[in-house]
Amino acid sequence: MEIDLVQATNTEAKQRVQELRQLLQKASYAYYVLDSPIMEDAVYDRLYRELQQLENQYAELVTPDSPTQRVGERPATQFISVRHNIPLYSLENAFNIEELKAWEGRWRRQAPNVGEVEYVCELKIDGSALALTYENGVLVRGATRGDGVMGEDITQNVRTIRSIPLRLNVETLDANSLPDRVEVRGEAFLPLEVFKQINEERQKAGEAVFANPRNAAAGTLRQLDSKIVARRRLDFFAYTLHIPGLDDASIANTQWEALELLQKMGFRVNPNHKLCSSLQEVAQYYEYWDTERLNLPYMTDGVVVKLNSFKLQEQLGFTQKFPRWAIALKYAAEEAPTRVENIAVNVGRTGALTPLAEMRPVQLAGTTVSRATLHNADRVAQLDIRIGDTVIVRKAGEIIPEVVQVLKELRPADAQTFVMPSQCPVCSQPVVREMGEAVTRCVNASCPAILKGAIEHWVSRDALDIKGMGEKLVHQFVDRGVVHSVADLYDLTEEDLYGLERMGKKSAQKLVEAIAQSKNQPWSRVLYGLGIRHVGSVNAQLLTQKFPIVEQLAQATQADIETVHGIGEEIAQSVHQWFRISANQTLISRLQDAGLQLTTAEETTAVNQSQQKLAGKTFVITGTLPTLKRDEAKALIQKAGGKVTDSVSKKTDYLVTGEDAGSKLVKAQELGVPQLSEGQLLELLQD
Repeated sequence: MEIDLVQATNTEAKQRVQELRQLLQKASYAYYVLDSPIMEDAVYDRLYRELQQLENQYAELVTPDSPTQRVGERPATQFISVRHNIPLYSLENAFNIEELKAWEGRWRRQAPNVGEVEYVCELKIDGSALALTYENGVLVRGATRGDGVMGEDITQNVRTIRSIPLRLNVETLDANSLPDRVEVRGEAFLPLEVFKQINEERQKAGEAVFANPRNAAAGTLRQLDSKIVARRRLDFFAYTLHIPGLDDASIANTQWEALELLQKMGFRVNPNHKLCSSLQEVAQYYEYWDTERLNLPYMTDGVVVKLNSFKLQEQLGFTQKFPRWAIALKYAAEEAPTRVENIAVNVGRTGALTPLAEMRPVQLAGTTVSRATLHNADRVAQLDIRIGDTVIVRKAGEIIPEVVQVLKELRPADAQTFVMPSQCPVCSQPVVREMGEAVTRCVNASCPAILKGAIEHWVSRDALDIKGMGEKLVHQFVDRGVVHSVADLYDLTEEDLYGLERMGKKSAQKLVEAIAQSKNQPWSRVLYGLGIRHVGSVNAQLLTQKFPIVEQLAQATQADIETVHGIGEEIAQSVHQWFRISANQTLISRLQDAGLQLTTAEETTAVNQSQQKLAGKTFVITGTLPTLKRDEAKALIQKAGGKVTDSVSKKTDYLVTGEDAGSKLVKAQELGVPQLSEGQLLELLQD
């Protein structure tokens, strides 16, 4: 019931404001999520205006989750970079049912005792990923995906999306079960009709039109003025629910239950998801939407397939880039026929030999394609591809050109068979192919191709970002023997550069300055720049969060490294082995001597303050500590320069004990290893 704004007391106004917000939230939920309006637009508008008037009169009653706060009054001056509490991983792609079966084979090898499983299929919406954070039921942050670890805070723009609740719909939930913190992932997108209208308006105004709805959605989200964002009427589908610090099973045991819970919380969930009991059902779903997707009011480019069980998802974990328990089954990309004129072999920075088909140029997905990867010798044999063949080429994921079929009926009589070389085409040293691997490698650490690739990777934008050092210059460095390691870059002087092609005095001076500036890049970029196998930029950031000092990572066991969220056995083994190689240890020492950042900024202060009090000391932790978790105690010890191992030996300096200490305590007593309680450990750190 409306109240008299003139006569209303603060208490009455507060009660009415709460009532109006609940009514408007319920109406929005019914309209945007359930697609079943419960009130006429005119009634909604009248209630909305009443709420606005009350909030104008009683400014202290305005809260961020009020329906009136969806559009900000002032444009933002810039977007702030924020770290995701849980990384946003990309998905591995499959392009047909056979590749989907291969994916199932891979995850089953990781979990060989698992029987029948359920899959959840969801349409892959072609938009822009968002990460939403709710505290005590209220939206506090909306961020872009960014690189998966760091995104941009665009909360002001996210508030304008009507299908994103500003407050979770607690009326449909047990209030006691609602966690303090909830994170939701989903896709912001532009409906096709809205996209068409926007482009028509831009065309009339003489502005450039958007190429596709995905670009339009991404560009809209990065508008500094939220009023512009609101006018473009973005929509949103939620697809992932995270409860940080809490076992998801206490909220939902499966992805299917999580989707139902998301809808109850007030989110719009794509209605076309399906629970499948076999890959055959998944294939039927995929094939059905291959044609039906053309009738949808939004763009979709495939199907996301997830294992339904959260317990199994946790068991399988992640590779360096993807969750093992999910895959994107994409619809066929644009394809075109062309002729193979040659098959060359490229040697990468890890020594991998990759055959490349050099073809007659052809237009594909808006670009000219003249080379396509053939991956490895097995793929060449599988395709039975020969020089002179007519082939079908496509862009995998609309990015990397690849050959998908050989038209053997068009093969000329003089077509030449390709044979993988037995010697590296660059250094002429023998190549090897390890048992169980598909890749052929040059293992000569001095191979110019490996060195060139390592330096190109080191100076690249996501690594040390050394401006002015392009591929041609790197090749000159290596070919002339100027540089034999990335560490040599930091010994270069202007005089060393004068004789190089297109390198005058001013250019040399700028390059030396750029190399010096790269010393300020953070430890995560240095780790990525080292080119450790399987360690991408996202994994490098995850590792440096856990190991903020290079010595901590160098001394960590493989088991220690595997404790990092998102780091699996393969990555951990690769990192651990890399730091065991003496040449790599020498490289780290040289980079430290050159002044590069191999410690995070926060840890530099901590190291200076602690002066590495526990340097050279080895600890083992056993039992349950009174207040510290084992990882927390371990981090404190490592921060002070100490080393933490899993087993007690004569080299152990201290055993930190808690309740229910077991065999480690017995062995420590036998060896005479001193024991510390949690309190004594903290005293030692403070002293």
